Amino acid sequence: MASSPSSWLLPLGSASGKSLSANHVVISNGGAQGLFVRCSSSKTRKHSNGLNLATRRDVMGLLFGVPSFLMNSADANGAGLPPEEKPKLCDDACEKELENVPMVTTESGLQYKDIKIGGGPTPPVGFQVAANYVAMVPSGQIFDSSLEKGQLYIFRVGSGQVIKGLDEGILTMKVGGKRRLYIPGPLAFPKGLSSAPGRPRVAPSSPVIFDVSLEYIPGLEDEE
Repeated sequence: MASSPSSWLLPLGSASGKSLSANHVVISNGGAQGLFVRCSSSKTRKHSNGLNLATRRDVMGLLFGVPSFLMNSADANGAGLPPEEKPKLCDDACEKELENVPMVTTESGLQYKDIKIGGGPTPPVGFQVAANYVAMVPSGQIFDSSLEKGQLYIFRVGSGQVIKGLDEGILTMKVGGKRRLYIPGPLAFPKGLSSAPGRPRVAPSSPVIFDVSLEYIPGLEDEE
């Protein structure tokens, strides 16, 4: 059985196996927007039940709270049109700039490039951090992302709650910074991750890439 998305960052095979889902902070965009259904007076082909196609869609929209234009969009996706591009921490312009950024290699074998150096504090070992991340296999396919979930990922840094490469990489970041981590197999997922719809397989002890942004340090801010 595949691991749940909230536990992919945990060291696989860990004795604790604790889920961090309770620590997630949901970021909301504010008030809900009203939905509406616009009925068309134009003539359309009628079905045997006496309701035309537009009316059937409007009725479905009223029943399920889905406006007809979204239902039409779903039909477009079903017709094989390209899906919306997944959100990233590093866009095309960032990728080009990253080519000229020097690579840093640590004693453990972790490598990283700073997309942006933050101006805030560095997290002390044992403190909670709130971060966004986009996790990829070397080909660039995304297998996990806090941006897609709309949640900041909160964990206690330096405490073994996440894979070793992510733990080490964030410990030397500053709040407000963004970094690309090139995590070698021994610091990634020893047992790998099975494939799932929309998510590539991560082979055991294979290298992975994490784009990470350190948003804030809750514990440190509380003390201040």
